[in-house]
Amino acid sequence: MQEANAFQSLLFSDTCKSLLHVFFSQRATSKVPGATDLGLMPRKITKVAILGGGLMGSGIATAMILSNYPVLLKEVNEKFLNAGIDRIKANLQSRVRKGKMTEERYEKALSLVTGALGYEKFKEVDLVIEAVIENVKLKQQIFADLEKYCPSHCILATNTSTIDLNLIGEKTKSQDRIVGAHFFSPAHVMPLLEIVRTQHTSAQVVVDLLDVGKRIKKTPIVVGNCTGFAVNRMFFPYTQSALLFVDYGMDVYKIDRACTKFGMPMGPFRLADLVGFGVAVATGMQYLENFPERVYKSMLIPIMMEDKRAGEASRKGFYKYEDKRKATPDPEIMTYIQKSRSMAGVTPDAELMKLSDKDIVEMVFFPVINEACRVLDEGIAVKASDLDIASIFGMGFPPYRGGVMLWGDSIGAKYIHGKLQEWAKRYGSFFEPCSYLAERAAKGIPLSAPAASQVKSRL
Repeated sequence: MQEANAFQSLLFSDTCKSLLHVFFSQRATSKVPGATDLGLMPRKITKVAILGGGLMGSGIATAMILSNYPVLLKEVNEKFLNAGIDRIKANLQSRVRKGKMTEERYEKALSLVTGALGYEKFKEVDLVIEAVIENVKLKQQIFADLEKYCPSHCILATNTSTIDLNLIGEKTKSQDRIVGAHFFSPAHVMPLLEIVRTQHTSAQVVVDLLDVGKRIKKTPIVVGNCTGFAVNRMFFPYTQSALLFVDYGMDVYKIDRACTKFGMPMGPFRLADLVGFGVAVATGMQYLENFPERVYKSMLIPIMMEDKRAGEASRKGFYKYEDKRKATPDPEIMTYIQKSRSMAGVTPDAELMKLSDKDIVEMVFFPVINEACRVLDEGIAVKASDLDIASIFGMGFPPYRGGVMLWGDSIGAKYIHGKLQEWAKRYGSFFEPCSYLAERAAKGIPLSAPAASQVKSRL
């Protein structure tokens, strides 16, 4: 009887509803209007080339060979190529150590990788994934070269996390086969693959990449082209709001603790350390360029970088890393915070210091919901449930909360809108609620319900 009662209470709980929502939403990501509804069959991808053997390139190569795709790994010189292959070996050896792979399977997987310093062998490949640094001119040159050396059917994909794909393919005549294949770090572990299509990308290329995504055991979501696409664009306010509130007197470690208690794998500052400050600044510049009216220009990270604090890789960021990856709070960061505060011309707000964990979570996540609403309104995401899956599998949002949009609906558009308005008056335009959110709040419509224009476009 006790078991039956416990089961009943679990069955009707919010957690159960959220997890059921995640289950069905994950399966719905493969239904893509204008691609999977056209009766196209995926073409066979027999060989994959990856440009760049860094952290991302080697992770993508690992994911490919684990699913038996032969990989051609290209680097600019022998030293970088060897380092890339060593990273792939380390990724596989880690699986052997954990008992997830036999030595025999390790040897077989590694035998699928071939190194290259030139483009001679690219005439044999069906899919290329570029994974070099976030530099527009470099990527443009690479794609111009790929157009010359790859066969005409070859899919030309980029792993960029923020740069507009139309910019990357600007110097080519092959825009119908240019697509984003955005993996999340570490690429062989993280379950999400963000497939980015432009207005030129052919439906066949989208169908092909969806098939590859499933074969390498990823959950693929198809999104539109813009700076940051869906996941990174939704979540750029996550760190920005945290940086703003630190300038206004909130404690770095209190913010991180509140976010992990909420269910995130790590808070915004620990995440910045993990990603590295170089990446944080480069992506921040992309947002500043494209969304200047809603970027908080914190100087904290650039100030810390001047002092050779660059995150976990440099063993010092917002935390100290004296013992491998163990993060320890560092009182030294107060010096940098005071300097950042002074440059921003703000004084600590005494009220912020008294806030509960719930208040902190709202201040960090409501701007994320606001941006997710813009992503949906602009048609970058096909449906709200795709953003829920993107937030869970791409950023570690707690699945038992159902994803960022379902969680927003559990709170209500009116409450979220009111809070953002209040903070916009107090702290500036960064918090200004978007028109989509304002309309939902005024009419009492759920955030995740499709707009009339979205319903028409799918019919």
